[in-house]
Amino acid sequence: MAVFAYTALEKTGGKTSGMVSAEDRSAAIKQVIEKGLHPVLVEEHGGASGFPARGLLRRSRVSRASVASFTRELANLVAAGISLSRSLHILSSEASQPAARRQWAAVHDDVVGGASLADALAKWPRSFPPVYVAMVKAGETGGFLHVVLEQIADFQSRERDLKGRLKAACVYPAVLTVLASGVLVFLLTYFIPRFSAIFAEFGGALPWLTRAIVGASSTVMKYGLVIVGAGVLTVVIVRRALASESGRRSLEALTLGLPLVGDVVARFALVRFCRMLGTLLGSGVPLIVALQVAKEAIGNQTLADAVGEAVEQVQRGSPLARSLAACPRLFPASTIEMVAVAEESASLDKELLRLADTYESDLDRRLRMLVALAEPVLLFAMAAVVGTVVIGMLLPIFTLQELIR
Repeated sequence: MAVFAYTALEKTGGKTSGMVSAEDRSAAIKQVIEKGLHPVLVEEHGGASGFPARGLLRRSRVSRASVASFTRELANLVAAGISLSRSLHILSSEASQPAARRQWAAVHDDVVGGASLADALAKWPRSFPPVYVAMVKAGETGGFLHVVLEQIADFQSRERDLKGRLKAACVYPAVLTVLASGVLVFLLTYFIPRFSAIFAEFGGALPWLTRAIVGASSTVMKYGLVIVGAGVLTVVIVRRALASESGRRSLEALTLGLPLVGDVVARFALVRFCRMLGTLLGSGVPLIVALQVAKEAIGNQTLADAVGEAVEQVQRGSPLARSLAACPRLFPASTIEMVAVAEESASLDKELLRLADTYESDLDRRLRMLVALAEPVLLFAMAAVVGTVVIGMLLPIFTLQELIR
């Protein structure tokens, strides 16, 4: 038997709290209701410490696969006519991951306590990002929650596929970079010191390239730990800087300014925006609300700010196409023309989804081209570094007689 702490409303409207012993959370809620109370919060007591367990649970991570499964199954249950509270109870009792089971149960408790599903999900931002919560809120307000949940599940599936292709495209360049760094460290710490000892016995003046390589090797050997520590400290500082809004914006602006890479980032944001906006409009969400949610789905604050200005223009009565034209970095001229035609023909949702599919294919092509260019560039850089070191150590051999003199 576990002990559960509860907060509930009395019939008079006042709040009360207490403890009950039950086998699980559902049984605890039942006991609270049997007392003539309306439960607001029921959570397992934290044992001897006296603190509730939800604080630790809130820091636990639920896998994306579990969230996707939760979304799809909840959509099916609600579409079948099962009440939201009953659906959440079924999902919490059948969840295989312990953290997911407890988290779904907490969402169930909040909904039973009178909170909306969106508000209950918003308490778990690591599992349900703001875009997810905004879509659920729109579905609850419009009365088509199961439709929105199905579309969220489809959107998540496409997002996983797209991000999977992005990660796969980065694997080979990352492997080459690590390999080149490992070879360079090996040469500086093992290969070059042995040659340096030989050259020191001969005396004489070494070529400038050889002296530079030997000096770099000596520095790494003497201050290797300091260099590693400085590298770790730099990574920590950079990560903290990127955690701030100003640092994140600076990195996004820098990324957008890079040739080829900036185009891929902008195209990825365009795909997400078009798919999200088309999905919401197809579900009956008003244009202004849909634009606000789709703006959050872009994933790049610099581009999202530009879209935010377009949303303000739409609120003032401007057509969507004309408003989006103010952000040419994200919306090409051809996209603006197609959006304008779709607005006139009242088929904006379908056209946006078609554009998302088209630009997703174009994004795959750009990724393949970027990887195809990165491979020879990295191979050339790796060969240049290794070749420079080898040539620098062989130059004294060509003038060996002069060194011996």
